[in-house]
Amino acid sequence: MTAPLRSSTGHGDSGRSSRGHGAADAGSHPPADPRGDHGPRHLASGRHRRLILAGSITGAVIVALDGTVLTIAQPALQRDLHASFVQVQWTSTGYLIAVAVLLVLAGRLGDRYGHQRIFALGILGFGAASAGIGVAPGIGWVIALRIAQGVFGALLQPATLGMLRATYPPDRLAMPLALRTSAIGLAAAAGPVLGGALSAQFGWRAVFFLNVPPALIVGALALAARVPAPPHPHDASGAAAPPPTPTSPRPARSPLDLPGAALLSLALLCLVHTLVALPQSGWTVATLLTTVVGTAACGAFVRHERRTASPLVPPAVLTSRAVVSALSVLLCASAALFGALFVGSYFLQDVLGLDPFQSGLRVLPLAVMMVLSAPASAVIQRRHGPRRTTLTAMSLLAAGILLLSQLTPVSPVLMIGGGFALLGAGFGTVMVTATAVIVRHVPVAHAGVAGGLQQTAMNIGPTLGVALATMLTTLTSAMSATLLALSAVAAIGVLAAWGLPLRNATKEPEKQPDQTGRPQPAPAD
Repeated sequence: MTAPLRSSTGHGDSGRSSRGHGAADAGSHPPADPRGDHGPRHLASGRHRRLILAGSITGAVIVALDGTVLTIAQPALQRDLHASFVQVQWTSTGYLIAVAVLLVLAGRLGDRYGHQRIFALGILGFGAASAGIGVAPGIGWVIALRIAQGVFGALLQPATLGMLRATYPPDRLAMPLALRTSAIGLAAAAGPVLGGALSAQFGWRAVFFLNVPPALIVGALALAARVPAPPHPHDASGAAAPPPTPTSPRPARSPLDLPGAALLSLALLCLVHTLVALPQSGWTVATLLTTVVGTAACGAFVRHERRTASPLVPPAVLTSRAVVSALSVLLCASAALFGALFVGSYFLQDVLGLDPFQSGLRVLPLAVMMVLSAPASAVIQRRHGPRRTTLTAMSLLAAGILLLSQLTPVSPVLMIGGGFALLGAGFGTVMVTATAVIVRHVPVAHAGVAGGLQQTAMNIGPTLGVALATMLTTLTSAMSATLLALSAVAAIGVLAAWGLPLRNATKEPEKQPDQTGRPQPAPAD
C-alpha cells in the first residue's frame, strides 16, 4: 500500500491482458488500448500485491480480534465502571448495529472514492476509537466510542475485500481470500487467550490498546500512498463509461443514492434490533413495531432501487444468481455455526462444569480446522468448482451440528472435539469459496458494494443464529432439539449452494465492448 495501483496491459506476472471492462480500485481510468480493450488491469507488482494483502489481512484481523477480546474483558469492565448488565451488553449491541447498517454504503463509498482511501480512514478511526475506549472515564463513553468503532469498522471491512478484488486477477483471488480467512481464524482462536492474559495482568483497558499500534501503522502507510484520481462513472448496469477522447470532457460522476442508503440502513437497524431484543423480551409492542417498520423500509428500498437511475446496489450485483446464492450460503452457514457455538458453550460450562479456559480447549479444534481448511479450499475449488466444494463443506457443517446434538454428560472428548472440528472445516471452506464467488462475479467497479453485502451477511447471520438458539433453548429446554433446528438451517444452506456456478469463472463479469465501443453482455456464469 505504498504505491498506487496502476493500469496497464496485462495481469502482471502473467503478462496477459484482462478480459474485463471497468475501473481499477481507486485508480484512474485505463488508457485506451489500441485493440479496443479498455478492461481493468491487475498489474500491481508482486511487492505491491503482498502489501495490499498484508493490509487487508491486518484490517480483518484487527476487527476479529477486537470482538473476541471484548467478550473476555466485559466482566472486568462492568465491575470497574460500576455498569449494569444491560449497559455492558450495549458495548456489543451498539457496535453491531453501527456496523450492520453502514456496510453496504461504506462499500459504495469505496467504489466511488477508492478503497485505499476508505480503508485508511476506517482503520485509523478504528484505532483511535480503541485508544479512546482505553482511557474512557465511564460506561457511557465506552458505549459511544464502541458505536464510533462500528462506524469505522463498517468503512474498513468492505475495503479489505475491494482492495483484493482490484489487485488480483480473478483466477488468483482464492488464495489471498484463503489467507485472510485463516488469519481471521487465528485471531478468533487467540483472542480469548490473549484478552484473558492482558485483562489479568494489566486490566481490561489493555485489551483495547492491543490493536492501536498495527492500526496506526497500516493506516498511515495506506494514507501516505499516492492515490490516483477516481475512476470514470459507471452506469446502473455496471458497464464502464467509454474513456474520454482528447476533445471530450470527463463525464460527470453519478450521485450517491442517499435515499436508498437511508432506507436500507433503517431496514437493517430494525432487523438487528429485533434479533437482539427478541430473545430477551419476546414479542412485545416494541419488537412488533420495529419489525413492521423494518419490513416497510425493506419494501420501500426495493421499490426505490428499481426506479432510481443510480441505485445503491447496482442490478449487476443482485441479478447475479451466483452472488445471491453465495450470500444465502454465508447467511445460513454463519447462523448455524454461531448458534451451535452458543449452545455448545452452555453445554460445556453448565452441563460438564468446565471453566472458560477448559471450554476454550474443547472448542480449539474448530479454530484449527478453520485455519487449515481455508487454504486447502482454495485448491479444492480450483479443481472441483465452487458448487461441489460448497455442497461438501455445508454438509460437513450440518454433520458437525448433528454430532454435537448427540452429546451427553458422558460423551468422550474425541466426540466433542470431532463435532467442533467438522464445524471449523465446513465453515472455513464455505467462507473462502462463497466469498470468492461474490467478489469474482461482480464488476471491479462494484467490488465495494459486493464486499459490503458479504460483510452484512457475516454480521446478520451470527445475530440470527444466536437469537434462534436462545429462543429455542428457552422454549424446549433441550440442547439436542435446538441443535437439530440449527442443522436444518445448515441444510437450507446446502440447497442454496446448488445455485453456485459449477466451475470457476474465467472472465471478468463485466460487459465487453465491441469494435464500436458499445458494451456487449458478458457470457453467463
